[in-house]
This record gives sequence, structure tokens and C-alpha cells, in this order.
Amino acid sequence: MKSNFHTHTKRCLHAFGSDEEYVLAAIDAGLSQLGFSDHAPFPDRELGMRMAYSELDEYLAAIDKLKIKYGDRIRLFKGLEIEFFPEYSDYYRMLLEEKKLDYLALGEHFYHSKNGDISNIYFAGSTEDYIEYAENICKGMETGFFRFAAHPDLMFLNDFAPDTNTEKACDMIIKCAAETHTILEYNANGKRRARRKYPDGLRFPYPHTQFWEKVRNTDIPVIVGADAHTPEHIFDWVMEDAVKTVKEMGLHLTDSIFENTSKESTT
Repeated sequence: MKSNFHTHTKRCLHAFGSDEEYVLAAIDAGLSQLGFSDHAPFPDRELGMRMAYSELDEYLAAIDKLKIKYGDRIRLFKGLEIEFFPEYSDYYRMLLEEKKLDYLALGEHFYHSKNGDISNIYFAGSTEDYIEYAENICKGMETGFFRFAAHPDLMFLNDFAPDTNTEKACDMIIKCAAETHTILEYNANGKRRARRKYPDGLRFPYPHTQFWEKVRNTDIPVIVGADAHTPEHIFDWVMEDAVKTVKEMGLHLTDSIFENTSKESTT
């Protein structure tokens, strides 16, 4: 069964194509499940590169219409990719209970630093920031609001040589995922970015082998996410390659983020 639960829309200002084009691309690719998970707005905080809060209801209504139109051909789900900030717990609860979202994906780009500022993992100052990043991801997992953690190894896009902080951050995230039964996403979009020279060699920014080799030693379910920003990304050759890699690594591949998850143990 083919699926993808990481799909953006043009509302986030860095994706292209209509909502319906994503659905048609998924059907053409033979997917049985497609989840929309555009970058979520916050009602009173502007973080950039995401839909406006005023667009949220229209986004959800658009997916509801597509569910009706294409429900006999594919299962569609309403989701959002969103960072975890403890002060927004009521907001996450409202999205799930009142707005009737099917799921939230924990996509930690921004996070609270220890001094109270909002930090961006894309601009980490050193590997010490990875610890704070991991701590925030763990706090999010512990709430139970999130079906999966998107690109949990995103920190590796920075130009730092792996060290003890890197090791600790990986271990923290993986331990929390195991304890909270949170699915981890192997993000194919990192493989769409060009390989380049990092301190630890020529590689993609993510997914990073160091992280996933550690996941390999656990029973944590792993979902492959397209992180699609155009309809063509829904299940392209990069997704096929990512699925192949997950299987070859012996990770516990799953095709769904819901309780009736179908797991394929590749060990």
C-alpha cells in the first residue's frame, strides 16, 4: 500500500499546485492514502513561510470537499505540520477536537531556547543547540498531540562535524519516540536537495545515516514522507528510493500513521 502524509499546499508560500492536483497526482501514483499537512499558522505569532491564520478554515474546508469528490478513489486526511510550543497546548487541542483535524505532524523548525528566545534549527550556532532542539521535540512527543515526528534529523543540515552533542541529541529523540510510541518520518525531501560537502563527508543534508542507524536498533515504526511541495513530489523516484533505503536498512517501515497501522518488519 502506498501512502504519503506529508503534503504542503501553495498557502505556505513555498509550494506550488492546487490542492486537487496533489490528489490527482496521488491517485495517478497508485496511493491509497494521502494526508495534507501544510505548515500550520499560529493565531498570534508570525513565523513566516506558512499559511495565514485567516486561511485555516478555508484550507480545511477545501480538503473536506476533496474527500467527498475523490473518496471512492483515495482516502484523504486533514493534517497540519506544526512546531511544539508548550504555551499553545490549548491550540493543538482545539485543532484536533474542534477543527476536527485527523492528525498533527511534529515539524520542529522553530523551538524555545533556554533563554526564552525562539530559535531556528536552520541557523544553529553550534551542536549545543541540538540538545535544546531535541529537548523540545521530546516535550512535543510527550503530549500525545502528534502522530509522527517529521524530519527528526533536520539538525544535520547545519555545517558542524558530528560530536558528543550530536550523539546525545539523536539518542534523546529516539528514546522519546520509543517511550511515547511516536512514529518517526524518514523525509524524502532531503534527498531532493543537492549533495554537498559537510565536515563528515559528501552527503544530503538529511536523512542522515548516523540517526537512522540508531533507529535501526529499535522497534520504532518509520513512515516515509514525501514532504511534497509540488504535485510531482507525491510519490516520485525520490520517494521510491527512500522506501528502498528504509527497507535495506532494516527499519520498521509502516504505511499508515493511524492505529490500524500496517507494519512491515524488514529485519
